[in-house]
Amino acid sequence: MISTYSKLPGTSTTIFTVMSQLAAEHKAINLSQGFPDYDIDPKLVNLVADAMKDGHNQYAPMTGIPALRELIADKVNHLYGADYNPDTEVTVTAGGTQAIFTALSAYITAGDEVIIFEPAYDSYAPTIKMLGGLVKPYELAPPDYDIDWEMVKKLFTANTKMIILNSPHNPTGAVLRDKDIEALIKLTKDTDILILSDEVYEHLIYDGQQHKSIAMYPELRERAFIVASFGKLLHATGWKTGYCLAPENLMKEFRKVHQFNVFSVNTPMQVGIAHYLKDPAVYMDLAGFFQEKRDLFRSLIGQTKFKLLPCNGSYFQCVTYSHFSDEADTVIAKRLITDYGVASIPVSAFYIRNTDHQVLRFCFAKKQDTLEKAVERLMKL
Repeated sequence: MISTYSKLPGTSTTIFTVMSQLAAEHKAINLSQGFPDYDIDPKLVNLVADAMKDGHNQYAPMTGIPALRELIADKVNHLYGADYNPDTEVTVTAGGTQAIFTALSAYITAGDEVIIFEPAYDSYAPTIKMLGGLVKPYELAPPDYDIDWEMVKKLFTANTKMIILNSPHNPTGAVLRDKDIEALIKLTKDTDILILSDEVYEHLIYDGQQHKSIAMYPELRERAFIVASFGKLLHATGWKTGYCLAPENLMKEFRKVHQFNVFSVNTPMQVGIAHYLKDPAVYMDLAGFFQEKRDLFRSLIGQTKFKLLPCNGSYFQCVTYSHFSDEADTVIAKRLITDYGVASIPVSAFYIRNTDHQVLRFCFAKKQDTLEKAVERLMKL
């Protein structure tokens, strides 16, 4: 047998794949992986089909088609008052995860330290490790998952290269507030520390709150990669289309990597999206659409034994069960599938050390009927 070396020896199949496969095996209602179970707008489908019929089937420019990059720059300026040059500071990517991987690959080398906030999206830590970097996790805790920035400051060393932020936050639904932005500006002032801001749920923010995009703050924008997702915005996660924003000097290095790990992104999707997003209502109405689903799911699951945690953004609702069970979250999550037919995600999977606060994550980006059937089953617990 040929001897091989693993760059990620402790990494196995992602929890999302594991739970979705288990859900399929037991014919469970899948509230684990974050994707809608309803159709996307037929108008968008027709626009993409028209793009194919019109011959937009060859490679797009490496950075993305000009019309889409220009639309993205206009959208960001309208929402956050930030000016990004569509030619040099906007790149269309094959989804948010590819943008994250590319930004890290462009700058993280052996020995560089990257601060992440756990529970964290599960691509962050493995990518950092694969690049030879050192993950410096700050562990957030329920119910509010607030950041103590004085404790974060203690993680800073001379080798700190980057901080990864995610707001609205997956899996907790927490959002950055003014005090967090003020602390971040203070901590990074007069440093060369970079920021990777994962904002794929930027439009899914509730109760009249404003998304605190890093793009809004010049002191942070100059050092930041901002990642966004059309999959979340358009209910089309399978299209794997997103984008990255960064100042020209940072984007230059990003594109060096991007051209060799993807090169370009699906052309007809880009053309269709560029036409579709000319109507700002597509994203301006999204918060109201998902807040209705959040409120419905919270009212339904409030009838079960689970205790609701706050949800200020994203399309995930976390619950705790410590008041009625001492089971590990991985154990109860699997039992919910096998015994009750509902799939969730154990939040310990989002911690490097598998820290277990006995919290589960449910996705509420589903049809009303799906949510009602799922909770009907959970009420039997």
